[in-house]
Amino acid sequence: MSWINPPPENEYPWYLRLFYALQKRRLGWVPEPVLLWGRTPRVFVAFLRLYKAFDRKSSPLEASLRSLLMVRISQINICPFCIDLNSSHALERGIPQEKLEALHGHADSPLFNERENAALEFAEAMTITGRKVSQALQTRLKANFPDDGIIEMAGLIAYQNMSSKFNSGLDVPAQGFCRLPD
Repeated sequence: MSWINPPPENEYPWYLRLFYALQKRRLGWVPEPVLLWGRTPRVFVAFLRLYKAFDRKSSPLEASLRSLLMVRISQINICPFCIDLNSSHALERGIPQEKLEALHGHADSPLFNERENAALEFAEAMTITGRKVSQALQTRLKANFPDDGIIEMAGLIAYQNMSSKFNSGLDVPAQGFCRLPD
């Protein structure tokens, strides 16, 4: 449980209570970050809409790559909830467990191709304080992605940084979506 307590459910706006009912039907409970974000309903709705904009079939980035990026950023930001949730999504999207377990050392692993490594290095450069996207990395990204894909990837990386830093800062624990090592 986070060090910030969510208010009683009846204090949320009706549209969030409806969303919470759907979460309970689907999962059996409402994940803690959903309740915490719900304290700022307008921001939470915008946050959900932004996620849906990134997580669409017509994205220039395939779902499995988006999942790898989100898990890696979650690892860097030490967000147990995000690692838990995003690893679960990654497994659902067909990423093998051994690939998720090798994510920390992706650059030295034969499980990752050049395109994935370039994207993951981009995520690390944007996420780790003091790092910058080098000219060499820019060249690798341009060789592996269209400009629209790079722009969308930068947005997704920024989004996941916001999400994982929010949950990490509030000390939100894993919620049991997936059992993988940090």
